[in-house]
Amino acid sequence: MARQRQQQQREEERAPMGAAQRRLRAVSGHLQPPTESGGVDLAANPTAGEYAHVQGYSAVLPEKLQTGKWNVYRSAKSPLKLINRFPDNPDIGTLHDNFVYAVETFRDCRYLGTRVCVDGTVGDYKWMTYGEASTSRTAIGSGLIYHGIPEGARIGLYFINRPEWTIVDHACAAYSYVSVPLYDTLGPDAVQFIVNHATVQAIFCVPQTLSTLLSFITQMPCVRLIVVIGGDNANMPSTPTATGVEIITYSRLLSQGKMSSQSFRPPKPEDIATICYTSGTTGTPKGVVLSHGNLIANVAGSSLVIKFYPSDVYISYLPLAHIYERVNQVSVVHYGVAIGFYQGDNLKLMDDLAALRPTVFPSVPRLYNRIYAAITNAVKESGGLKERLFHAAYNAKRQAIINGRNPSPMWDRLVFNKIKARLGGRVRLMTSGASPLSADVMEFLRICFGGEVLEGYGMTETSCIISAMNIGDRLIGHVGSPNPSCEIKLVDVPEMNYTSEDEPYPRGEICVRGPTIFCGYYKDEIQTREAVDEDGWLHTGDIGLWMPGGRLKIIDRKKNIFKLAQGEYIAPEKIENVYAKCKFIAQSFIYGDSLNSSLVAVVAVEPDVLKAWAASEGIQHEDLRQLCADPRARSAVLAEMVSIGKEAQLRGFEFAKAVTLVAEPFTLENGLLTPTFKVKRPQAKAYFAKEIADMYAQLRQAEQIKPKL
Repeated sequence: MARQRQQQQREEERAPMGAAQRRLRAVSGHLQPPTESGGVDLAANPTAGEYAHVQGYSAVLPEKLQTGKWNVYRSAKSPLKLINRFPDNPDIGTLHDNFVYAVETFRDCRYLGTRVCVDGTVGDYKWMTYGEASTSRTAIGSGLIYHGIPEGARIGLYFINRPEWTIVDHACAAYSYVSVPLYDTLGPDAVQFIVNHATVQAIFCVPQTLSTLLSFITQMPCVRLIVVIGGDNANMPSTPTATGVEIITYSRLLSQGKMSSQSFRPPKPEDIATICYTSGTTGTPKGVVLSHGNLIANVAGSSLVIKFYPSDVYISYLPLAHIYERVNQVSVVHYGVAIGFYQGDNLKLMDDLAALRPTVFPSVPRLYNRIYAAITNAVKESGGLKERLFHAAYNAKRQAIINGRNPSPMWDRLVFNKIKARLGGRVRLMTSGASPLSADVMEFLRICFGGEVLEGYGMTETSCIISAMNIGDRLIGHVGSPNPSCEIKLVDVPEMNYTSEDEPYPRGEICVRGPTIFCGYYKDEIQTREAVDEDGWLHTGDIGLWMPGGRLKIIDRKKNIFKLAQGEYIAPEKIENVYAKCKFIAQSFIYGDSLNSSLVAVVAVEPDVLKAWAASEGIQHEDLRQLCADPRARSAVLAEMVSIGKEAQLRGFEFAKAVTLVAEPFTLENGLLTPTFKVKRPQAKAYFAKEIADMYAQLRQAEQIKPKL
């Protein structure tokens, strides 16, 4: 009894004192150091972190106490502190620390897997353990030292996903080198620019990309060593003596490193880990400088939201040169997950999924849209009883989810297990990033595949994740709450009529701050200052609104906006995302300018859909180009676009008033897409200049002959 009284007394003392201490700490945090006169002045903390009002998945704080404006959102999982280390492993401050921890914890577990090819037949996955990958990492890093590559040097990676990519990246982290991914889809000009801009001294490549490098090796004087993965020691080409470049195979470098093993040269958290060049839609690529601390903060914050397990299997096919896949791998390594690589051919991905049977499937809307289209078309073609059964199962499961109940397992057995088998049958987590995923497709994936389907939002400059949906959140049409390692605020964009005072929800440009924000653009102070303001807020250029429950929704894009003749501002990417739901459209380019009062569209068609429509209408055509030129086809596509636009509640001036259909898709090869599959707007404008001019001429002509009222 005496012990209980003492405990109760301590709790009673602690409660008021705790609250008083918190208030004192909050106020003193806004006090400047005493002046010489002994007085104390109030000052604004970066964020008044001791004051937080939880709204569902987010906590809202005042940015500065004196304004009284509650406008900064943090994750409700960590409202008073931005996460920069793994809570359970605070000593992990670099990518090197993270991998060392993984090796010590999961040494004999499967880590990197590739499919073995025997006599031309692709077989099962063969695995390298965490311990074996660690040995190779040490050998590669030691091999670079053997060849005189100095600490801090930039190392280029010019090949698609495979275990060697990950091992070289680990070697860079262990020996304080800076990795510089080179997109395998980048044209020669961009590769040459990045290598020279970043002063890359060693490049890892494969025989296919080696030939590209050799075509302009004399224009890259900084390169000293080229390492060829999968190359033959006996057939390594020589380079002109004047270049001073040595070309060796990966296997030889591995042997040299094993024979001259070197101690690690561990980096510090503030040291540069990588320079990721983003494919700008205009101009030359920008080098985003990310520190070890940036990347660890991002994955540590995400670890509070998404959990992985040593029993998980992850499929790697999204480009490792992009931050989405890169950070995914940093995350899963921490938990001892097995990573299986695809064969390198997207057309064989379904076969790889069947062999690997992953539990974690990361993807992008382009692929999810294809999965959605393939399944819905198969259901439609099946007809009769099968089609009715699918819709009965779909609606029953959908209703159960909406009502918060567990759907009957009968529907999975009858219908959905066959669909799940397309991705191997074991996927428990699907993630989506890189661009917006339509709510229809998100709902479809959740119902058909059963596990968690989470959409996230991020960018290279924030080390990837800015926000992500929370496990168990059944609401769709948003990108979740802030990553616990950053904070978000919306800034007014008056020229687009977006303000924080908007009803029913605050709207504005999404700005992000925290330990995940990049160090700057490499050798570009001007663009760095344009992106990050004096208070440390990164301005993303995306427009968002806060939904109930502290969920962020992306609604528009500030960059790439233009003004029509009547003064209305247009964000073409938002409209293109709406039209992406049109069955006839594979890709679209929306154009407008201040000389014209309406928008026009260039549409790369879905060949099979347009041909099927033509057959149903009895329209004869020799080839797809002729069909695209048929006025009846244009009318049908424009009518579908109008219908989709009304459904999405586009404003009148946001509708395309004319359309040109093209048979040729927008590609990297014809210069219309960036490596992240965004439309290069200036290039598209020039490429389709005649079509654009013709559409506006037709619209003017139609306007002139319209009867006067």
